[in-house]
Amino acid sequence: MSNTSVNEVINEFDQLPSADKEYVAEIIRKQVIELKRGKLAQRAHDAKKNFSKGLVKSGDIKELLEDLESD
Repeated sequence: MSNTSVNEVINEFDQLPSADKEYVAEIIRKQVIELKRGKLAQRAHDAKKNFSKGLVKSGDIKELLEDLESD
């Protein structure tokens, strides 16, 4: 979305009555939540795929810290 479009949306939003602004804000909040949920689901899918390919390390906290320190 271009800046012009964003500015137009903001200007139109400013013209709405208070109740409509709250309604629009709630819809946008829910859409953002769904967007984040989709991204999280994709990350989980990718993690499972990497795990099944053997690309994931496992171990306890001590091994994690040792691995981090060796980088």
